[in-house]
Amino acid sequence: MDITFLGGPVPQRGLGVVAPFDFALDRELWRWVPDDVCLHLTRTPFVPVEVTPDMARIISEHETLRMAVRTLTAIRPGAVTYACTSGSFISGLLGERAMCAAMGDVGPLPATTTSGGLIDALSEIGVRKVAVITPYTKSLTDALEDFLAEAGMTVTGRSYLGLTREIWRVPYQGVAEMARSGVAEGADALFISCTNLPTYDVIPQLEAELRIPVLSANQVTMWTALRSIGVSAVGPYQALLDPVARAGMGLAGARCEVAPADFPALGLPGREVPAAEALGRSRSVEPRQGQGPPTQAW
Repeated sequence: MDITFLGGPVPQRGLGVVAPFDFALDRELWRWVPDDVCLHLTRTPFVPVEVTPDMARIISEHETLRMAVRTLTAIRPGAVTYACTSGSFISGLLGERAMCAAMGDVGPLPATTTSGGLIDALSEIGVRKVAVITPYTKSLTDALEDFLAEAGMTVTGRSYLGLTREIWRVPYQGVAEMARSGVAEGADALFISCTNLPTYDVIPQLEAELRIPVLSANQVTMWTALRSIGVSAVGPYQALLDPVARAGMGLAGARCEVAPADFPALGLPGREVPAAEALGRSRSVEPRQGQGPPTQAW
């Protein structure tokens, strides 16, 4: 068989990804990646700690990140990213920048993080008032709010699940219910935190329903990491990725009148089943100061 006519293989650019040891959503990351980019994932060493502020600090120590990046340098990725939200916000803005410097010095390589990507993404769409939902405990959710405040953002409302393990098991329905109750009046965008929380298919549906941009941890991770190698992330009708999807939201970069509600629904379940019932766990919904008491307390 003559295969000379096939040519190839197609040249690919590499992107290194450092993920926490318990990261389970490799497949979701790939969904934002164009065909000519290859992800090279590595993980931080296992530590017997649940998802808490202590774990966020341990897995984000500079030497831990450097060692992880060293495992990727032989394949010469064009850049590296740290795919962990809590790990990259736990030490504040200066801590996030120091993590990028620690990783980048190994190559040297351009280096980004999830939380740094979040700040850049909010700036990209011109938003400073944001609602946040997380699978975390209250203490980690507090730390995220502090990080956003340090960056000049206002958290208008928040909701969290209080989970400390196996976050990847949360279904889309649980994410959607938490989003609906966590978005308070005045929010210009919603951020869904944690790279271990599945979000890819729920983003367009929530944007159509809530009529605000919806950013997720894995989305902003891939968006900012791919930009560092001169590539655009791909994804269906997501406001961060497509200026057309911003139309009707009054955001930077909107270029035509397209009603978000016209986007076909993705078949997510309705509101009749609370997230707590779906998950079999408790959760908390907290308004920001001046918004009155929470309407739900599951």
